Amino acid sequence: MTTGDFPLLARWLSYRHVARWWNHEWSSDAVERDFGPSARGEEPNEDWLALLAGRPVGLLQRCWWSDYPQYLAEMTAVYLPPPGAVSVDYLIGEPGDVGRGLGPSMIAAFTTHTWSELPESSCVVVPVVAANRASWRALEKAGFVPVAEGELEPDNPIDDRWHRVLRLDRP
Repeated sequence: MTTGDFPLLARWLSYRHVARWWNHEWSSDAVERDFGPSARGEEPNEDWLALLAGRPVGLLQRCWWSDYPQYLAEMTAVYLPPPGAVSVDYLIGEPGDVGRGLGPSMIAAFTTHTWSELPESSCVVVPVVAANRASWRALEKAGFVPVAEGELEPDNPIDDRWHRVLRLDRP
Protein backbone atom coordinates (compact mmCIF):
# COMPACT_ATOMS: atom_id res chain seq x y z
CA MET A 1 0.00 0.00 0.00
CA THR A 2 1.15 3.53 -0.71
CA THR A 3 0.01 6.88 0.66
CA GLY A 4 -1.98 7.25 -2.57
CA ASP A 5 -4.21 4.42 -1.34
CA PHE A 6 -5.14 6.24 1.87
CA PRO A 7 -8.43 7.74 0.59
CA LEU A 8 -9.59 4.22 -0.32
CA LEU A 9 -8.50 2.88 3.06
CA ALA A 10 -10.27 5.75 4.86
CA ARG A 11 -13.48 4.90 3.00
CA TRP A 12 -13.16 1.23 3.91
CA LEU A 13 -12.50 2.02 7.57
CA SER A 14 -15.69 4.09 7.64
CA TYR A 15 -17.92 1.20 6.57
CA ARG A 16 -19.90 -0.46 9.34
CA HIS A 17 -18.71 -4.00 8.57
CA VAL A 18 -15.07 -2.85 8.90
CA ALA A 19 -15.50 -0.33 11.74
CA ARG A 20 -17.18 -2.98 13.89
CA TRP A 21 -13.98 -5.02 14.17
CA TRP A 22 -11.21 -2.53 13.34
CA ASN A 23 -12.48 0.33 15.54
CA HIS A 24 -10.25 2.81 13.77
CA GLU A 25 -10.54 6.49 13.00
CA TRP A 26 -10.95 7.14 9.28
CA SER A 27 -10.14 10.82 8.93
CA SER A 28 -7.31 11.56 6.51
CA ASP A 29 -5.13 12.70 9.43
CA ALA A 30 -5.78 9.48 11.36
CA VAL A 31 -5.09 7.25 8.37
CA GLU A 32 -1.86 9.14 7.66
CA ARG A 33 -0.84 8.93 11.33
CA ASP A 34 -1.50 5.21 11.65
CA PHE A 35 -0.65 3.85 8.20
CA GLY A 36 1.88 6.43 6.97
CA PRO A 37 4.87 4.96 8.84
CA SER A 38 4.26 1.55 7.23
CA ALA A 39 3.77 3.04 3.77
CA ARG A 40 7.05 4.93 4.12
CA GLY A 41 8.96 1.92 5.51
CA GLU A 42 9.43 3.50 8.94
CA GLU A 43 7.50 0.75 10.76
CA PRO A 44 8.42 -2.96 10.67
CA ASN A 45 4.93 -4.11 9.66
CA GLU A 46 3.70 -4.15 6.07
CA ASP A 47 0.33 -3.16 4.61
CA TRP A 48 -0.81 -4.68 1.33
CA LEU A 49 -3.84 -4.24 -0.89
CA ALA A 50 -5.52 -7.40 -2.12
CA LEU A 51 -6.58 -7.12 -5.74
CA LEU A 52 -9.19 -9.07 -7.65
CA ALA A 53 -8.83 -8.64 -11.42
CA GLY A 54 -6.90 -5.43 -10.69
CA ARG A 55 -9.55 -4.00 -8.35
CA PRO A 56 -8.67 -3.43 -4.68
CA VAL A 57 -10.89 -5.62 -2.48
CA GLY A 58 -9.09 -5.81 0.84
CA LEU A 59 -6.27 -4.84 3.14
CA LEU A 60 -3.73 -7.25 4.56
CA GLN A 61 -1.17 -6.45 7.23
CA ARG A 62 1.82 -8.57 8.11
CA CYS A 63 4.41 -8.36 10.88
CA TRP A 64 6.90 -10.51 12.71
CA TRP A 65 5.76 -11.24 16.25
CA SER A 66 9.31 -10.53 17.38
CA ASP A 67 9.10 -6.93 16.09
CA TYR A 68 6.41 -6.06 18.64
CA PRO A 69 7.64 -7.17 22.10
CA GLN A 70 4.71 -5.68 24.02
CA TYR A 71 2.16 -7.43 21.81
CA LEU A 72 4.19 -10.65 21.98
CA ALA A 73 4.32 -10.46 25.80
CA GLU A 74 0.54 -10.17 26.00
CA MET A 75 0.08 -13.00 23.50
CA THR A 76 2.46 -15.28 25.41
CA ALA A 77 -0.05 -15.50 28.27
CA VAL A 78 -2.38 -17.33 25.86
CA TYR A 79 -0.04 -18.86 23.28
CA LEU A 80 3.68 -18.58 22.61
CA PRO A 81 4.35 -17.92 18.92
CA PRO A 82 7.48 -19.87 17.95
CA PRO A 83 10.61 -18.24 16.53
CA GLY A 84 10.01 -17.10 12.98
CA ALA A 85 6.26 -16.60 13.49
CA VAL A 86 4.46 -13.82 11.71
CA SER A 87 0.97 -12.45 12.22
CA VAL A 88 -1.53 -11.14 9.71
CA ASP A 89 -4.61 -8.98 9.89
CA TYR A 90 -7.09 -8.40 7.10
CA LEU A 91 -10.33 -6.82 6.02
CA ILE A 92 -12.64 -6.90 3.04
CA GLY A 93 -13.22 -3.29 2.00
CA GLU A 94 -16.44 -2.84 0.05
CA PRO A 95 -19.73 -4.03 1.56
CA GLY A 96 -20.67 -5.74 -1.72
CA ASP A 97 -17.56 -7.93 -1.51
CA VAL A 98 -18.42 -9.34 1.94
CA GLY A 99 -19.76 -12.91 2.01
CA ARG A 100 -18.40 -13.89 -1.40
CA GLY A 101 -15.55 -16.11 -0.19
CA LEU A 102 -12.89 -13.47 -0.81
CA GLY A 103 -11.57 -13.57 2.77
CA PRO A 104 -10.32 -17.16 2.75
CA SER A 105 -8.92 -16.77 -0.77
CA MET A 106 -7.18 -13.51 0.12
CA ILE A 107 -5.69 -15.00 3.31
CA ALA A 108 -4.54 -18.18 1.54
CA ALA A 109 -2.89 -16.21 -1.27
CA PHE A 110 -1.19 -13.90 1.22
CA THR A 111 0.20 -16.77 3.29
CA THR A 112 1.56 -18.37 0.11
CA HIS A 113 3.15 -15.01 -0.72
CA THR A 114 4.57 -14.90 2.82
CA TRP A 115 6.23 -18.30 2.43
CA SER A 116 7.99 -17.20 -0.76
CA GLU A 117 8.85 -13.67 0.36
CA LEU A 118 9.91 -14.51 3.93
CA PRO A 119 11.72 -17.86 3.68
CA GLU A 120 12.75 -17.67 7.36
CA SER A 121 9.11 -17.54 8.49
CA SER A 122 7.98 -20.69 10.29
CA CYS A 123 4.25 -20.13 10.65
CA VAL A 124 1.48 -17.55 10.81
CA VAL A 125 -0.23 -17.09 14.19
CA VAL A 126 -3.38 -14.97 14.37
CA PRO A 127 -5.46 -14.07 17.44
CA VAL A 128 -9.10 -13.24 16.68
CA VAL A 129 -11.85 -12.01 18.98
CA ALA A 130 -13.96 -15.13 19.49
CA ALA A 131 -17.15 -13.20 18.70
CA ASN A 132 -15.82 -12.46 15.20
CA ARG A 133 -16.89 -15.81 13.82
CA ALA A 134 -16.57 -14.70 10.18
CA SER A 135 -12.91 -13.84 10.73
CA TRP A 136 -11.82 -17.07 12.39
CA ARG A 137 -13.91 -19.12 9.96
CA ALA A 138 -12.11 -17.39 7.06
CA LEU A 139 -8.81 -18.40 8.63
CA GLU A 140 -10.00 -22.00 9.05
CA LYS A 141 -11.15 -22.11 5.41
CA ALA A 142 -7.66 -20.90 4.45
CA GLY A 143 -6.12 -23.87 6.31
CA PHE A 144 -5.44 -22.40 9.75
CA VAL A 145 -6.12 -24.56 12.80
CA PRO A 146 -7.13 -23.42 16.29
CA VAL A 147 -4.26 -23.78 18.77
CA ALA A 148 -5.42 -21.84 21.84
CA GLU A 149 -8.11 -19.70 23.43
CA GLY A 150 -7.79 -17.07 26.11
CA GLU A 151 -8.08 -13.47 27.15
CA LEU A 152 -6.34 -10.72 25.16
CA GLU A 153 -7.03 -7.02 24.82
CA PRO A 154 -9.61 -6.57 22.03
CA ASP A 155 -9.18 -3.94 19.32
CA ASN A 156 -12.70 -2.71 20.02
CA PRO A 157 -13.45 -1.98 23.69
CA ILE A 158 -17.03 -3.21 23.27
CA ASP A 159 -15.74 -6.75 22.70
CA ASP A 160 -15.15 -9.43 25.26
CA ARG A 161 -11.50 -10.29 25.89
CA TRP A 162 -11.95 -13.92 24.80
CA HIS A 163 -9.90 -14.72 21.68
CA ARG A 164 -9.26 -17.74 19.50
CA VAL A 165 -5.70 -18.21 18.27
CA LEU A 166 -5.20 -19.93 14.93
CA ARG A 167 -2.01 -21.10 13.27
CA LEU A 168 -0.84 -22.16 9.83
CA ASP A 169 2.56 -23.84 9.54
CA ARG A 170 4.85 -23.43 6.58
CA PRO A 171 4.15 -26.33 4.19
